[in-house]
Amino acid sequence: MTEHNAIAQLGADVLRQQALPVDDFDCPEFRTTLAAMQRLMMAGNGVGIAAPQVHHARQIIIVASRPGSRYPHAPLMAPLVMVNPVYQVIDATVVTDWEGCLSVPGIRARVPRYQSVEVSFQNESGEHCQCVLDGFPARVFQHEYDHLLGLVFLDRVESNRDIIAETEFLKQREQA
Repeated sequence: MTEHNAIAQLGADVLRQQALPVDDFDCPEFRTTLAAMQRLMMAGNGVGIAAPQVHHARQIIIVASRPGSRYPHAPLMAPLVMVNPVYQVIDATVVTDWEGCLSVPGIRARVPRYQSVEVSFQNESGEHCQCVLDGFPARVFQHEYDHLLGLVFLDRVESNRDIIAETEFLKQREQA
């Protein structure tokens, strides 16, 4: 049974499954999943979310970069729904920076990601689209894309010393 009322937490089977493509953009389940993703992302003050996080193993991502206490320098962008996304690296420079996840509350970790990616996807109407993401939005996309592969950000951490409690992360950020 699909549950759209809570974020799937680390350990939930759906977070380790390969997400399946969406082929019916008119079915009620697709619309319900999108609405739940948007609602739960905003409620959790997230900057992105993937369908597996709402217990639905489908290839749907929302990227919604905006500045906040965790990411004060994040650029503001309108939420972007990406269905069946694929990407290629444009700038292979790898940048290691802090990430968190609605499915792994209370934890932050330094994760390496590519600087810039070009994404091909379908929008929520099924139309084919392309965009280039750079910097923080590229990081958010790659984080959410990992969820479609059954990965979480902790799987990308290079050293366990790069994992800290969010309270410590915020304390260190204030002192910087």
